[in-house]
Amino acid sequence: MTIDRMALKTLVEKGSDHDLLREMIAFVASRMMDVEVENLIGAGHGERSADRATHRNGYRTRDWHTGAGTVPVAIPKLRKGSYFPSFLEPRRSADKALIAVIQEAYVHGVSTRSVDDLVRTMGMTGISKSQVSRLCEDIDERVGAFLGRPIEGQWPYLWIDATYVKVREGGRIVSVAVIIAVGANTDGRREVLGMAVGPSEAEPFWTKFLRSLTGRGLRGVKHLVSDSHEGLKAAAKKVLATSWQRCRVHFMRNAMQHVSAKQRPMVAAAIRTAFVQATKEEAHKEFRAVADRLREKFPRLSAMMDAAEYDVLAYMALPKDHWAQIHSTNPIERLNREVKRRTNVVGIFPNEDAIVRLVGAVLLEQNDEWAVSRRYMSLETLAGLGDTAIVSAKAIPAT
Repeated sequence: MTIDRMALKTLVEKGSDHDLLREMIAFVASRMMDVEVENLIGAGHGERSADRATHRNGYRTRDWHTGAGTVPVAIPKLRKGSYFPSFLEPRRSADKALIAVIQEAYVHGVSTRSVDDLVRTMGMTGISKSQVSRLCEDIDERVGAFLGRPIEGQWPYLWIDATYVKVREGGRIVSVAVIIAVGANTDGRREVLGMAVGPSEAEPFWTKFLRSLTGRGLRGVKHLVSDSHEGLKAAAKKVLATSWQRCRVHFMRNAMQHVSAKQRPMVAAAIRTAFVQATKEEAHKEFRAVADRLREKFPRLSAMMDAAEYDVLAYMALPKDHWAQIHSTNPIERLNREVKRRTNVVGIFPNEDAIVRLVGAVLLEQNDEWAVSRRYMSLETLAGLGDTAIVSAKAIPAT
């Protein structure tokens, strides 16, 4: 222990050394491996013991890619059996997918300099091109099984949102939508139900996507939450017998486009007074009153509010305990941010398969986290979600 402290002190005293942090990481990693190997062997280095199970047999070097850069570590080898450090777990699926996308970029003509910049951004020194096919096969199999799995049970709530990425297509760089569907089932659990890549406004694309979900078993949808995509609204009428909620957050963004920057805080506060009402009747009354007050000064905004009233307030026809979760697509905003964080590293994808590979891996990891987290909605409140929810969520007659 004294020797360890002296070694660590020597590293700390090298404070001005640019590689100090990496050397300290390597030092700690070495000590961790020594402890694990001693427990595995049953004896310390050079120690005689009747409990000894095997002996050391040299080292093998491996690069450990960390946030501080690449750290070479010497992994002890054993004469019998094998040892792999617990802290050097295999890469997470999304990280492996990101690596595969970057390496695949080499094959599709992206400049070596651009790819090297991406690799350095990830804190790595590069990965052999020969690993691409093995990585892709492993990831594609897992992602494909996840995105194509059967959807079982009843799913009263469905959120759909899109984020945009760039991809090479026919010699051009185009922007495509990555559509993500998240549902909440009658057990109060959230799951990623599916994803697709395509033009977000095209009705045939939305229809195909929704039918793929119902084909895998999606049932019992009472309330769909999304932005005001005309193609999605038309497709939902064809495929799903459900009420539709226009995302309140997206609506506010669209509304503020009709107001000058200086007046936006005042107008936004006025509109939000409708959202804090205790009942749907009071909310509709206040929403119309605000639209009338703004009509003279902001006629286009008032016209937009008139058209959107029942879609924006549709969530108030459902249990009040669920209002915070179903008034917008915010429940999947964090997921979209994580998708965007990963895709921004790539910048331009070589093809759509690469998008599915990376985004699908991110969704798989998030779904695993949701599976072990607390319920998103309580069973008690879901029990009160009756068959009349679809009918009661329809437009309320004007009074």
